[in-house]
Amino acid sequence: MAHINTVLQSINSEDGAFCVDIFKRPDGSFGFDTFRRDAEDPSGWFPVGHFSDQVFDSPEAARMAATQNVSWFSPD
Repeated sequence: MAHINTVLQSINSEDGAFCVDIFKRPDGSFGFDTFRRDAEDPSGWFPVGHFSDQVFDSPEAARMAATQNVSWFSPD
């Protein structure tokens, strides 16, 4: 199945091993999730946060929730 969410913002950790994606769903709701990649593994990013089922009314609300739930994440 194709990924149908639209990523609005992807913010990497300082070391580049993790990222937070803020996305919009086809139904107009928003969400976020965290991902990890290993430099020695060319497979790409893997979801590790399992936050993608949470639903928010705006990208700002999703960003705020990511700030509260992901220890390294600071969008500013």
